[in-house]
Amino acid sequence: MGANWGHSLRLSIFGESHGKAIGINIDGLASGIELDFESIEKNMERRAPGRNKFSTQRKESDSFEILSGIYEGKTTGAPLCAIIRNEDKKSKDYSKLKEVMRPNHSDYPAFIKYRGNNDVRGGGHFSGRITTPIVFAGSIAKTILAKKGIYVGASIKSIKNIEVESLKMEELTLDTFDKLAYKEMAILSDKKILEVKEEIEKARINQDSVGGTIECFAIGVPAGLGEPFFDSLESSISHLAFSIPAVKGIEFGKGFDITRYYGSEIKDEYYYEGEKIKTKRNNNGGILGGLSTGMPISFRVAIKPTPSISKIQNTVNIKTKENCELVIEGRHDPCIVPRAVVVIESVMAIALLDKIYEAGGKYE
Repeated sequence: MGANWGHSLRLSIFGESHGKAIGINIDGLASGIELDFESIEKNMERRAPGRNKFSTQRKESDSFEILSGIYEGKTTGAPLCAIIRNEDKKSKDYSKLKEVMRPNHSDYPAFIKYRGNNDVRGGGHFSGRITTPIVFAGSIAKTILAKKGIYVGASIKSIKNIEVESLKMEELTLDTFDKLAYKEMAILSDKKILEVKEEIEKARINQDSVGGTIECFAIGVPAGLGEPFFDSLESSISHLAFSIPAVKGIEFGKGFDITRYYGSEIKDEYYYEGEKIKTKRNNNGGILGGLSTGMPISFRVAIKPTPSISKIQNTVNIKTKENCELVIEGRHDPCIVPRAVVVIESVMAIALLDKIYEAGGKYE
């Protein structure tokens, strides 16, 4: 089972949604880094379930236990291993799912690949629950990046048909990122938050779910970070982004809309601001030729509606080999987007730190 990622910074995730614990092993961290445990705990809380009626009512503290790689609050240079114990499991809700395949879930392809031996409880190793250790790793990456003047933040761009205005260039600041992180939903406009909450509540009452998009930014990234072609900065970010179960699409800068313009309209022209080179616009999302340009990096991901809904759905029973109906029981998010914001931030932070470590001392 592919649960490893990275070149210079190497991650290995483990565990299942309803197992004893989930966790991560992080190899390649520099030694002597003093970690900001308060910030890590805050990020873990942002992803944790059971915060309000707009998320699953599974109650998990998502407190972490570091088993190795830390001594007196600093990294030792040895692999850092951490676990997050699963505290609120109701595995009986999944007893029939060994035979009845949930639509829009991994159940059927996983049954084929692992010959029926995969853990189906809560999605097992395919569950969004496994993004928790990714947030832990991303929080550590943010701590290290911040020491280099690099900051990562994200906001909700849309929920179903409700569009939220993108952050303006002048709003891409650490202050804005902190403000978004502490809000009930990562949206600057309180009016838009109310609209989004109404849309999610409508789906919840109708025993349904909705999806949306998240926009992520990194500021302070130096120019020249990344590689061309197969190990481009976009490739690294995309690889991690598509490791998040609900992500179905990604675009950088203007993305697909860039095709609607003439080349003369969409170019990112350079200019000097003192000794620093910038671009007048940032249509390419801060990446050209697979390398960072020094401008803010931006990308958007599409998050699908939560597949577990309480409506009657058509599916198959692989034991009886018959068509059947299914009503999914248990506790599920009517919209996963609000809790996924910090996961997407973690994707950006991990990818950037890996590239910085790849570059050696150039960006120290």
